[in-house]
Amino acid sequence: MQITIEIPDDIAHQLANTPDQLSRRALESLVVEAYRHQQISTAQVQRLLNLSSRLAIDAFLKTYEAYLPYTVADLEQDLQAIDQAITQPLILSISLLHH
Repeated sequence: MQITIEIPDDIAHQLANTPDQLSRRALESLVVEAYRHQQISTAQVQRLLNLSSRLAIDAFLKTYEAYLPYTVADLEQDLQAIDQAITQPLILSISLLHH
């Protein structure tokens, strides 16, 4: 889908040096807001912006301070999971092969 936005020339020049740069900035802004509102996934961010890796996605989102909400309840749940993992006995299964 292609979308057209009309912007006065003087403002367009303030926002970007070329029409391609302005188009990219508009797309990035749309993607960031959609991600912040949990309308799209990181995989969709990668696809829309043609990013090469998970690291590139994370760097892009960090640049725009686009983080998914992480509540105190989420933190408490994560800490509980870590505590459970730490307190469970570690069982190693070692099999020795004799030749």
